[in-house]
Amino acid sequence: MPMGDDLRFGVITLQNLPWEQEVSRWRRIEELGFDSVWLADHFVDYTRPREPWFECWTLLAALASQTRSIRVGTLVSNVLWRNPVFLARQALTLDHISGGRLELGLGAGAPADLDPSYEMTGIEDPGPRGRVERFGEVVEMVDRLLSNEATTYEGRYYRIKEAAMNPRPVQRPRPPITVGAQRPRMLRIAARHADAWNTFGGTDLSPEENLETVRRSNELLNRLCEEYGRDPGDLRRSLLLFGQEAWTLYDSSGNFEKVFHRYVDVGITEFILYYPFNVGQIAVFEKVAEEIIPGLRDN
Repeated sequence: MPMGDDLRFGVITLQNLPWEQEVSRWRRIEELGFDSVWLADHFVDYTRPREPWFECWTLLAALASQTRSIRVGTLVSNVLWRNPVFLARQALTLDHISGGRLELGLGAGAPADLDPSYEMTGIEDPGPRGRVERFGEVVEMVDRLLSNEATTYEGRYYRIKEAAMNPRPVQRPRPPITVGAQRPRMLRIAARHADAWNTFGGTDLSPEENLETVRRSNELLNRLCEEYGRDPGDLRRSLLLFGQEAWTLYDSSGNFEKVFHRYVDVGITEFILYYPFNVGQIAVFEKVAEEIIPGLRDN
């Protein structure tokens, strides 16, 4: 069981509201005492691709300027959407806009048969292996770019020469990197480069199957950290509550506590919750924030 100070609680919101409502929602999340608030880096909401949707990084910078202390992040940026040097420059800029509050979440992206963004934008899906291989290079590059004033890199997919990065980030040596990973090759990248590992477990799984998937992945990540000579305790373990558990999380405050304890017991120390999907859940969401989470931190 982690100590209370080690526990973190964040909220991810969908970027489908008018601007004024987005600001109001984020300010309320900050008032409720959450540690972080996140956006998803998708071109569209791929479950409803014709619905309103704002671009992640532009909106994140604007919302960061409307908050004061809560950490702000991307969960997670598909590295195929952007040149990695420009992605690092975006992160550097947002770290300054936020006064050093950026959490940089990176991922390899969903497959084209799930996410219509590839066809919509003309960006090629290189397939599972290609996405992972490119992702490994991008994470290493972004790590170096944000940690150094100039970076040269020669990879299979990316090559850069003396890419300058000034001013230096507010956070030193760089903003923390969260790697979204489910499978062994992605977990290996997280073990090498990440400050936090984020998982949602898997799709179309029962809560019991999801819990077991997270447990096994966490144990593998411990072994991979040791393989790289890294203390496993240095890598934060983060869970996006997803699927069936996300939809039913606010059925009651007691249900939230039950889900929390299940995942803490398998090593999770950061919980990222979806903002309620319907207004009928908001009362329980606010009770969880104001009454339940403080008690869990103090326990």
